[in-house]
Amino acid sequence: MAATLCVKLLPKQGWLPLIHSVRHGSKAVTRHRKPLHFLKQKLLAVTQYVPPARPDPPGAYPSESKRSLLDNNMVLLMKKDLKKLFQDSKMIAVVQNNSMSSEDMIMLRHRLYKHGIAIKFFPNQVMQSFLNESFYSNMAPLFVGSTVLIVCKEPKVKQMLSALRSSPQMTLLGACIDNTLLSVQGVVSYSKLPSVSVVQGELVSGLTMLTSHTAFMLQRHPAHLSALLQQYVKQQSPDGSAEEAPKAEGAPKAEEAPKAEEALKAEEAPKGEEAPKAEEAT
Repeated sequence: MAATLCVKLLPKQGWLPLIHSVRHGSKAVTRHRKPLHFLKQKLLAVTQYVPPARPDPPGAYPSESKRSLLDNNMVLLMKKDLKKLFQDSKMIAVVQNNSMSSEDMIMLRHRLYKHGIAIKFFPNQVMQSFLNESFYSNMAPLFVGSTVLIVCKEPKVKQMLSALRSSPQMTLLGACIDNTLLSVQGVVSYSKLPSVSVVQGELVSGLTMLTSHTAFMLQRHPAHLSALLQQYVKQQSPDGSAEEAPKAEGAPKAEEAPKAEEALKAEEAPKGEEAPKAEEAT
């Protein structure tokens, strides 16, 4: 009996159990990585090492040499003309030339010449060198590409804009009017203003109206006071007013007296003539 139990309980040689108990340990808790704060990200981005760019090997590219404009006699003469032009002109407009034909340019010159406006051509290098040394240095950014100067001794803005409307190839970039730099919108607004003569006339008329009104107001009170005093004096002296009334009535009677005498003489004269005639008849 015991032997049979031992045989049944003890495993046989080479026999494996059908079920194995395997111990599984608990899984480790993995913490997810939190994103960095944005300030730390900025700090890391700023402090990150940026290696310098590798220099080009010598001879790989042609050397860039800056060509400086030599002030020869021709350039000096152009600068002198520009200085005189800016001093004599009250309106200097910068216009971009977008491949305008020679015939259209001649027509535009003719339209502007009717109003005393001229077109001038100068190289941009000469303009840049002149403007950087002058009072008009803020106009230097306008001279890029093919540009043209439109100058006039008087600010005839309306005539210039009307001539440019007929030439779409010419684009207005800006202008200097009466030593004031204006944009395109500023030039259009300036053209809508009245002329100087009209403004001066309105100013003079307004000043004269004010002075005349002031003089009237200054004279009104003394005149009113004198009239009141005269009326008061007349009211305080009743005899004088009574004497004046008969005099006023007697004046027309004195004028009528000579007329009555003349009428009597005229009546007596015919009667005296008729008496001799009656005697002769008898």
